[in-house]
Amino acid sequence: MKKILAFLLIFETVSAFAAEKILTMGGKNGWGSVRSLLGITTGTGRFGYDSLKLVTSTQNTSDETDLLLTFDGKEFYDSTGRYKIVKNMLYPAGESARGKGSAISRGASEGLLLKGDSSALFGKTGSIGSFTIEFWLCPSIAESGEEVFTWRSSLNSDAHSKYQMINAFFYNNHLKWSFTNIFKNYKTSEVVLSGTTNIVPRKWSRHTLSFDEETGLLEYCVDGRTEALSFITETGHEGGNVCYPYLGVRAGIEICSSYSGKIDNFRIEKSSSIKDDNDVVTTGNEPYKIDGGKFVSEPFLVSPSAKINKIEVIANVPEQTEIRYYVRAGDNCYDWERNPPAWKEVIPGKKIAGVEGLYFQVMGELLPDGGGAQTPNLTQIDVHYTEQDDPLPPFTVYAEAGDESVTISWSKSVDNNAGGYFVYYGNRPGEYLGRIALEGSSPVRLGDVTSVTLHGLKNGTIYYFAVAAYSKIDDRILGTLSKEVFARPSARLAR
Repeated sequence: MKKILAFLLIFETVSAFAAEKILTMGGKNGWGSVRSLLGITTGTGRFGYDSLKLVTSTQNTSDETDLLLTFDGKEFYDSTGRYKIVKNMLYPAGESARGKGSAISRGASEGLLLKGDSSALFGKTGSIGSFTIEFWLCPSIAESGEEVFTWRSSLNSDAHSKYQMINAFFYNNHLKWSFTNIFKNYKTSEVVLSGTTNIVPRKWSRHTLSFDEETGLLEYCVDGRTEALSFITETGHEGGNVCYPYLGVRAGIEICSSYSGKIDNFRIEKSSSIKDDNDVVTTGNEPYKIDGGKFVSEPFLVSPSAKINKIEVIANVPEQTEIRYYVRAGDNCYDWERNPPAWKEVIPGKKIAGVEGLYFQVMGELLPDGGGAQTPNLTQIDVHYTEQDDPLPPFTVYAEAGDESVTISWSKSVDNNAGGYFVYYGNRPGEYLGRIALEGSSPVRLGDVTSVTLHGLKNGTIYYFAVAAYSKIDDRILGTLSKEVFARPSARLAR
């Protein structure tokens, strides 16, 4: 008898505790659970996983800037004033790779058509020397044939007219550049540079195409890494006489003429590199916004009265940079826009108290160093939380028929988490859809009792019953059903 009592005490003690669970954002799961990003984009973090980092600030123009579209406002324009927008089918978008905004293209014909004046690189006839074309893309699907940049014209040469085109388009998830009759005296009429990096939908990437008039090097880079290059010389190799680009009849440039997705910071430079205001060559990845950025997760549905215990993170935080973390919880996330629970700042690895509910949400602030030269990188967040264990059902259940009634009785659950019981009923095995009992529709909520009589049932009809315990902490935490029992009310059982 003492052994039995000891077993029951141990069982009840164990059942009073809930197992800890972990909810992961980032890492191998990716960041699909993030609801909003403000001033934040994705990069490469630990173990090759996507990370969250700050976007770079919008670049300013320099003396060598030929065209700059920042897309930061509701109205789009060229910051240099050299190009005028003739037609616009792009729309402002909040998420950006640099600055405050970007543009989104729905794949409409002639997304953005610009024409340059006589001082513009693409607004005159003749040799154009060194140039750089750069932009950020966040495609929706990256489907083959989608065009991002196009310039079409014609060149009169030796009493003949030659078709000219510069085109950047998607092919097999890569961006491909094609130059037709652009480079004078080159050995072939067409030059093609094909990227090797897969362009991932809904992820920002930076694309840079440059030509150096001193060496003849034509180079295409993605996120600063060389994808393809060719020496545009008479020999086709470094050191040969350079074949310069020569443009024919003045023509406009088309941006996103048949592209679906976002584009940001489109610029053309009259040099083979991009320089900042201090005449320093940049990679296009700095500086970062001094005021930092923020991300907010979707609300995660867990279980009633679940508690956040702590968070653990995988991050790279350079000196003077910082990541601040916040959590909140509540029972009705649909009301959070009007009446949200308060955010609570937390420290990774430290115990969290007082944050519990049916839904969890996570927020983070990424802050650069004082000079905006470095950004923290967040690879993964693990949210450690506990859910109350489902209480055990009664081990024994009985059903006794009466006149238009059935009395259901059961043994008390041995689980000390049980705060009461629900009785389920219906007239098909395993289907507890009953609505006829005077005590209420199935399931009937009861307190800490071990029997109930349901009245108003039909004599001669068989009914099936099961009992489940609910948690004393929250009656929404419901245990599994007990074994099923049945009974058939009858008038002959009238007392």
